[in-house]
Amino acid sequence: MGSDFNEWVKIALSDETFPRTFALAILADPDIDLLPLVTAAGEVRMAYFGRQVMLHRINDIQNGLCPEDCGYCAQSKISEAPIKKYPLKSEEDIIQEAHAAKAKGVYRYCMVSSGRGPTAERTQHLAHIIRRIKTEVGIQTCLSAGLMDQEQATVLKEAGLDRLNHNLNTSEAHTPDIVTTHTFQDRINTLKAARSAGLDLCSGMIAGMGETDQDIVDVAYHLHEYQVPSIPINFLIPISGNPIYDCNQLTPQRCLRILCMFRFVNPKAEIRIGGGREGHLRGLQALALYPTNSLFVEGYLATRGHSLDQVYQLIHDAGFEVAGDVSLSRDLTSTSHFQLDDNPDILNPQTTISSPSP
Repeated sequence: MGSDFNEWVKIALSDETFPRTFALAILADPDIDLLPLVTAAGEVRMAYFGRQVMLHRINDIQNGLCPEDCGYCAQSKISEAPIKKYPLKSEEDIIQEAHAAKAKGVYRYCMVSSGRGPTAERTQHLAHIIRRIKTEVGIQTCLSAGLMDQEQATVLKEAGLDRLNHNLNTSEAHTPDIVTTHTFQDRINTLKAARSAGLDLCSGMIAGMGETDQDIVDVAYHLHEYQVPSIPINFLIPISGNPIYDCNQLTPQRCLRILCMFRFVNPKAEIRIGGGREGHLRGLQALALYPTNSLFVEGYLATRGHSLDQVYQLIHDAGFEVAGDVSLSRDLTSTSHFQLDDNPDILNPQTTISSPSP
C-alpha cells in the first residue's frame, strides 16, 4: 500500500484515532521505507516532547519467589534461570537506592516486586516506603507489584505513588500461550483499579514472544483506549531456562517499526524503550530515539543493560538531551569517550607495537 507520511503525522497530531490499517501496514508492508517512517514518527515525538529523553531506573525490590507461570519471566515458578531469590529488601535499602538514582539524574524510580500481587499488609508497607521516598528523596515513583484492586491502589495513591506499572505484555488472544495462572482480563482489571484510584498508568508489552502483527496492534489500541500515558516496549531477551526463550522474530528494523507504530497510535504517550533494546536494536538504537522519548538505564530485572554514561552518550550523539537537572550533564566531547567494543585499546595489534607493561 502507499503511504502518505504527512497525512499520518497530521492524524497523530489531531484528536483522530490512527487507522488500524495503517498501523498494521507499518509492521507488515515492506514497501514502507524505514527511514521516512522513523522521520515521520519523530515529528510526532518532537511535537509533544521536544528533544528531551526521560531516564528511568528499575530497582528489583523482591526477586523470584513468584507463583505465576509467565513463560518469558526468569522469576516465574516454571523458570530454570539462575536468578537469586530474595524477599522484599529492607526499607532503608530501597530508600537509599532512590537517593542514588536521583543523584545520577534519573527522572523516575521504578520499584518492582515479584509475585501475583501484594497482601493488604504488604500494600500498607509499600505505601509507607513510598511516602518516605516522596518526602525524603523527592523523585518521581513507579511501582510494579502484580495484580491489585481499587482499595489497594487507593492506599498507594494516598501515599504519593505517581504511577502504577502493570504491563499487558501481549494481546488477549495470545495471553493463554504465555501464561495460564492469570488472564488478560485480570490485567485489565488492575489498570481499571489504578485509574479509578487516580493513579497514572504505566503499561506496555513484550515483543518477540511468538505473537502476530495483529497481536501487537491490539495491544497498542488497548493502551490507546485507556489513554495510558507511559508505555514501555520490551523486546524478549533470550534467557536460558525460560520456556519462552527465542521466537526468532526480532530484527533491529522490526523493533523500530514496532516503536514507530506505537508512537502513531499513542502520540501523546511517553514511549519507553525497555528491556532488550541493547541486544535487539543494536546499531539502530539512536534512530529509536525518534519515535520514543524514554529509556531505562543500568539494566532490567534479570539482565544487564548499558551504564548511565553509555546512555548519556547515546542521547548526546543523537542530538537529544536528558530531561531533568541540567547540572548533571557530562562532558561527552572528550576523546576519552572513543572506544571500540567496550575495549579501551584502540590500536590494531597486527600493525602496531603494544605499549610495554608498567
